[in-house]
Amino acid sequence: MSMNDIGPDIAAAAAGIDAETVELRRAIHADPELGLDLPRTQEKITEALTGLGLDITLGRSTTSVVADLDTGKPGPTVLLRGDMDALPLQEDYPSDFTSQHDGRMHACGHDTHVSMLVGAAKLLADSKDTLTGKVRFMFQPGEEGFHGAKYMIDEGVLDGVDRAFAIHVTTNQKPGMVATKAGALLASADKFSITIHGEGGHASAPHHCADPIPAMAQTITGIHTMVGRSVEATRAGLVTVAHVRAGTTNNIIPPHAWMEGTIRSHDEETRATLKANLARVAEGTSAAHGCSCKTEIDPGYPVTVNHDDQAELVGDVTHRILGEENFTIMPRAIMGAEDFSYVLQHVPGAMAFLGVCPKDESPSTAAPNHSNLMRVNEDAMKNGVALYTAMALVG
Repeated sequence: MSMNDIGPDIAAAAAGIDAETVELRRAIHADPELGLDLPRTQEKITEALTGLGLDITLGRSTTSVVADLDTGKPGPTVLLRGDMDALPLQEDYPSDFTSQHDGRMHACGHDTHVSMLVGAAKLLADSKDTLTGKVRFMFQPGEEGFHGAKYMIDEGVLDGVDRAFAIHVTTNQKPGMVATKAGALLASADKFSITIHGEGGHASAPHHCADPIPAMAQTITGIHTMVGRSVEATRAGLVTVAHVRAGTTNNIIPPHAWMEGTIRSHDEETRATLKANLARVAEGTSAAHGCSCKTEIDPGYPVTVNHDDQAELVGDVTHRILGEENFTIMPRAIMGAEDFSYVLQHVPGAMAFLGVCPKDESPSTAAPNHSNLMRVNEDAMKNGVALYTAMALVG
């Protein structure tokens, strides 16, 4: 394969190693690891890459893997990224490769990302003599809330990189279908917690207390109302209170009430507005109830923004290797978040979604990513291998 060979032959080559791709995916799926420390997953990756002639570097602060395919000829350096970590979730769908560890599951498809990226490394290494430039394979831990990409960026993974590309699978999309869009693709995601401080006492005498529970209830309502009154209707932003805690029994007014949730948006201006107004509403509502509060916001991933020309390139490449019927432009960004956003803040690039809806389901009914019943259509993975490979070959 070379710069002039972007076509169906790449898809055929990807199909030719499909059994190896699936085998690696199942091995990783059965042995999920969490966060930034994934030694067994790292070992599986390095073993799969052995013998390909790649320059492999293991992470210092995490169990990341960076593998370079250097052709020794002038050309761009293209980074391809696959994330490695699983979720703290019990897998409840039985199979021959169900998670062997209670409370851990590859419920977001990162096992497929790793195996597809290894497949692309094999195809590209086999064609090294016809290639130019360098391909960098970025195997990243800690995507699920641990900012793994930032650790790898700090260790130099983007040094010399000209552009970057990543795939994320989704069960709620036709199997094998590639989808992306220019501009904002995924949301920012910030975590917040609010603790309302009152004065506890007997439930029969609330007038002797400062009850934090009504303050909490009205704060939740006020936060949700605030979004629609702070953000222009044509801009996307949301606040979700997802966890509340207060009290111990039926006849005690507690001294404190606590809640936490997420703030999401598709642009940084909206993000800043929601963060500021969240604290304002919480403090004002608490004060109206004779209580005080403490609002804490933990900054999360920024907005994932595809570069326009790179998103267009994904569509062009998909048409050439998989056919026009396997590509669609997304009508809007979604509210999920991704730490590939950090990569796209530094170098031109794009992320695309690959449909992996199970054969016996439809995209509208399949268990979604992050579900305890999430399943993957492994037949679609060869399209991901082909797309990773082809995105490294275009100029």
